[in-house]
Amino acid sequence: MEQQVVIAGGGPVGLWLAAELRLGGVSVTVVEERADIDQRSKALTIHPRTIEILASRGVHKPFLTEGMPIPSGHFAMLDDRLDFRALETPFPYTLALPQARTEELLEEHALALGATIVRGHRVTGFTEHAESVTVRVDGPDGPYELQAAFIIGCDGSRSTVRTAAGIDFVGTPSTVLGWLGDVTLDSPPRPGFSTFGLRGGVMVAPLPGGRYRVVGASPDSLTTQWPGDLTLEELRARTVAITGEDFGMRDPIWLSRFGNATRLAARYRRGRIVLAGDAAHQHFPAGGVGMNVGIQDAHNLGWKLAATLRGWAPDHLLDTYHTERHPVGAQLMEHSRAQTALMTGFTPEALDLRSLFSGMIATQPALNKALSERLTALAVGYPTPDPTAHPLVGTRAPDLAFTGSENHLFSRSRPDSYLLLDLTAGVLTDRTRPGLVVHTSTLDRTPDAWATVRAALVRPDGHVAWAGADEDDTALSAAVDRALATTHRTTAR
Repeated sequence: MEQQVVIAGGGPVGLWLAAELRLGGVSVTVVEERADIDQRSKALTIHPRTIEILASRGVHKPFLTEGMPIPSGHFAMLDDRLDFRALETPFPYTLALPQARTEELLEEHALALGATIVRGHRVTGFTEHAESVTVRVDGPDGPYELQAAFIIGCDGSRSTVRTAAGIDFVGTPSTVLGWLGDVTLDSPPRPGFSTFGLRGGVMVAPLPGGRYRVVGASPDSLTTQWPGDLTLEELRARTVAITGEDFGMRDPIWLSRFGNATRLAARYRRGRIVLAGDAAHQHFPAGGVGMNVGIQDAHNLGWKLAATLRGWAPDHLLDTYHTERHPVGAQLMEHSRAQTALMTGFTPEALDLRSLFSGMIATQPALNKALSERLTALAVGYPTPDPTAHPLVGTRAPDLAFTGSENHLFSRSRPDSYLLLDLTAGVLTDRTRPGLVVHTSTLDRTPDAWATVRAALVRPDGHVAWAGADEDDTALSAAVDRALATTHRTTAR
């Protein structure tokens, strides 16, 4: 009998996690308070690593079709932009796509896999037992309970699950109130428009459907006092004060303010309670990374939770969700705060700092690449405690091309299994077991870091679990067996 997982929150993070659990053979119910998908899209940007994740499950094509590719990105609204074209990925760009449409596509994916999604229902609390969790829910017909093996909080920065679990949300309060409007512009500025000076900063980003997002901050944004809801008249006045024109602004579909409260959950997991996305980390929306980091949380968690419940993974596997993703959350806090400082410095000294740093991005390719890889999450790697491990261990595996086949690594990825790459073209014997598939081939084009690799074990989330360069076939075979012994149970429970 399948063990059920309850997910509180049906945004992009909860929906991707639901799909991953279903691909892993786990029953899942998503409980979402909103009756319908919110058409006010907080997130617009899908980063390269997230597109890779979608591609590893074969669901990326609608996003590529509908999204608007942008081959650069901003860091703190500096004049010089990060160039994504040199990134080592099949997708060297971000996609501009409203979050509402992203949610629709992810919901279709989760439902097609058999996930249960209940809208207009709200998780109100839970009781944890030794082997299960009783989840309390309020629905249109009154309160009821669900029994689950785990409850996952994907319910935002005000997470009911996190609060009920007593997990601290540590950080700094909001000191800035930025503003944004999704509007029609009769005279839009050039693509990639942004400006920054003593009077403030404004950035204009195109949206699918012919609208634009106007977002900015000004010296009086450095406040803890709520000035009231943003109006079109205020947005227009602020835009004119900074840029000198309003670009023919009219017909808003969303007007909002946003703060820079920056907090990180002390634990991503406590027993049978797990957090992901905004429930685990809150930050200033700099660079459009928030939804992406949340989906990447879910991608790390989904296969581990499914493997644990299905019984083919070692008992400690689920603990690595916190040890791997919590440092990523801490790095997110760091670069969000750093960008906030640059985006809210309206003094001559701050402008000089911006100019200096912007010039370095433009003239130092290594800095440009390092920031690009960090912003897009292509640089995310998970440390290994083994000092003798191959340097590839923990890194993201690229979309390796195999000889004599149109298939690349992403198309070979399995959500419910490790992938053992036998790059010796047949030296390794069959090692079939639960949670493992073997692909025997050689590489058509070999990245420098993979030049000496003869075999590798790739996790379901696309990170390298083990890599071997032994030239002796017997030694290589023994090393493979040791690697499998650390990642798999001999028999599933």
